[in-house]
Amino acid sequence: MALPQQVRVKLSSEAAEYVALTPVVVQELPFTELMQHVATAAGADPARVREILKRGTLVSGASRFRWEGWVCEEADAEAAVALLPKPDPGRRLDPACCLKATLASATSRIDIPREAALPRRFLRRRSFWQSLLAASSDTRYLTYSYRDRADHYRVELSAEACEQLRKDTALLKFDGLKQQIRMREFDHIHWVVARDPVER
Repeated sequence: MALPQQVRVKLSSEAAEYVALTPVVVQELPFTELMQHVATAAGADPARVREILKRGTLVSGASRFRWEGWVCEEADAEAAVALLPKPDPGRRLDPACCLKATLASATSRIDIPREAALPRRFLRRRSFWQSLLAASSDTRYLTYSYRDRADHYRVELSAEACEQLRKDTALLKFDGLKQQIRMREFDHIHWVVARDPVER
């Protein structure tokens, strides 16, 4: 069977409590989008992709997808995997596409969503998000994540850069996030970067 353009999918929530009845939504999902969800569970392994497409059910995040499964030939499974985004070590970090930064060490992680760090405080000329980007001149590409639908990068931080970021927490609006950054250890930034610009 050739790869379909669209797949009729029944979509329901896995997050609801067991006593709740959740509605089932039926929609025509582009096959490429379904493959992104399949890759979250199976990676880019054609054999596992074939198994999931035949089974016709998949849990991705808080959602369950169900469709009429079909036997996918090996060549078709390989063609389906070829539709997926691939890691691209030559891809540079694009500030307009950054979704999230994590200040981290071997024992600590401080997640900093774009929406928490991008706004500038009153009378401030820059934001904490800009401070994070300024500290990220030397980035190392890690991989592409099917779960995040984004590329991952790492930036090693010097002791001076860490101290500057602690000082720049004055640019943040959220006291809890400020305290985490000031009190916890970190030695690098982990960036999650989409392949398309993020709307501001």
